[in-house]
Amino acid sequence: MTDEIEKLKMHSPDLTQDNIAKIRALFPGCVTEAAGEDGKLRMAVDFDQLRQELSDSIIEGPQERYHLNWPGKREALITANAPIAKTLRPARDESVDFDTTQNLFIEGDNLEALKLLQETYLGKVKMIYIDPPYNTGNDFVYDDDFADSSEDFLEKSLQVDDDKNRLVANTEANGRFHSDWLSMMYARLKLARSLLTENGMIFISIDDNEQSSLKAVCDEVFGKDNFVECFVWKKSYGGGPKEKYAVTQHEYVLMYARSLPDLEPFSLPYDPQKVERYYKGTDEHFEIRGPFRLKPLEATKSMDARPNLVYDVELESGELVSPQRQWLWGRDRVIQALKDNHVIVVRNGEKTTLNYKQYLRDENGVERGEKPFSVIDGIYTQHGTADLSKHFPEAVVVQFPKPVQLIRQFIQIATSSDPNVIVLDFFAGSGTTAEAVFSLPTPVRNQVKFVLVQIPEQTPDQSSASKAGFETIAEITKERIRRAGALSEISEGDVGFRVLKIDTSNMADVFYTPDQTSQADLLSRVDNVKPGRTGEDLLFQVLLDWGVDLTLPIRRETVQGKTVFFVADTALMACFDDGISEDLVKELAGHAPMRIVFKDTGFADDQTKINVRQIFKAMSPETEVKAI
Repeated sequence: MTDEIEKLKMHSPDLTQDNIAKIRALFPGCVTEAAGEDGKLRMAVDFDQLRQELSDSIIEGPQERYHLNWPGKREALITANAPIAKTLRPARDESVDFDTTQNLFIEGDNLEALKLLQETYLGKVKMIYIDPPYNTGNDFVYDDDFADSSEDFLEKSLQVDDDKNRLVANTEANGRFHSDWLSMMYARLKLARSLLTENGMIFISIDDNEQSSLKAVCDEVFGKDNFVECFVWKKSYGGGPKEKYAVTQHEYVLMYARSLPDLEPFSLPYDPQKVERYYKGTDEHFEIRGPFRLKPLEATKSMDARPNLVYDVELESGELVSPQRQWLWGRDRVIQALKDNHVIVVRNGEKTTLNYKQYLRDENGVERGEKPFSVIDGIYTQHGTADLSKHFPEAVVVQFPKPVQLIRQFIQIATSSDPNVIVLDFFAGSGTTAEAVFSLPTPVRNQVKFVLVQIPEQTPDQSSASKAGFETIAEITKERIRRAGALSEISEGDVGFRVLKIDTSNMADVFYTPDQTSQADLLSRVDNVKPGRTGEDLLFQVLLDWGVDLTLPIRRETVQGKTVFFVADTALMACFDDGISEDLVKELAGHAPMRIVFKDTGFADDQTKINVRQIFKAMSPETEVKAI
């Protein structure tokens, strides 16, 4: 075994190669090796062999089949799978409680963000909520340059803003009006799906402009069998003179599961007003089960007839009580409930019947919930405007933000079985999702973490937001999270967020592009870190590459005159200084970290670099040792 320290790859995963590896696991004979454009061998699929394996189930050419297609779909998939040499750079000054918070705000293109998060958050996100552009003809979409002709590309290049943000107006005049929007959504949803837990779910807001198209895309990406619900949100209670025909009062929220068989039953907390109105009874079980309401033990007419539920109940007095139709429960359960004082006798003149106590909480003290309705009423657009103006009384910084209560309802669905979840919103907008997390009841809020992504889209000139000093939407998002977290009623617990900004790789291009073997000795002597990049910049690229949680606590210490980062104590240690001695390596090995990383050119001499692996093998054999 060589003593050379393994290098981290320092780019996002190549999802195409990952998919080929999955094919190889199923059909080893269908995967071979082929030289890539850089001359290096890569895995490749032998499609002729794969066709033979699947010969009875192949559809090719003009053969009719049901599928969704549009110009640019293939390019959208290729773009989604391709790796990128980007990183996330920490912005401490823009963060709140940077060292301790478990919430993230990522500033940059969400397609790039989703690629960068593939290692760290693969299968870990319980819930995704997004409110993407509705493609009304006046909003903006991310321009990923899917299948553009050179003429189209030149036209679009004239529409890039001064900061090079990849945004173009998607107007009806564009011949690929729907195709551009579909490509944008398809690439992002493909990447987002892999981040969901097996019991995870996604909620997507949309209106009639693209609801049918979005449903078709989601059926393909998530699977038609994983569709859960199309919620109809009644967003307004009136109409206006602008309506030419019917008054539109609704939008939609599509809900899909990652895997419907793994999706637990979910519910919403009881409305406090309903609790106050109906749950008024108390008894000896109050401390654990709370108040109760009385409900008839008689089954309703809608319940199927069951002969075993028709019987007489004998009371302690010897009196027999018979149902008019049938009881809700079996005989043994009713007898036990009478003994436990969970069923009471109600007499009304000569008529005697039984009522059971429906407690607010179950035997373990968990509060009862209720099934959400597919039509969401009582939460209006005006509430979203009021939520935002509470934090920005000086200006209308964003038009028509979603109400906090609406998104909180979806988060409560996701947390009804287990509150320890991660919530992702990669079209963060004004940051409503973050405030919705902050507004959860304290026991739940302290277990819910969020990851928000927002591109630094320029605010329009002369807009209220621009006049208020906000140059980008991302600046508004961050400021809203700060102000929402500072509110006295929610300031306890984790109301911070760690700001990370998408940027080019920290590594010099010459070092990480493919090169001929004859150049290896020369390159090994070149400092491979770009000028101006800090140790903390390097640390976060290492966290991404290694798939380590980006919200773990970070401690910085000086050891033998060198800066050493401790991530979650010894989950990962890093030293990117120059002149690392053998004594320092031994002291760090004494901590027995799970992982440790050095700069490849940072050792005092070649002999120290050669000895690193042997030192850890002797002192901390379980430690993964790598270099950048």
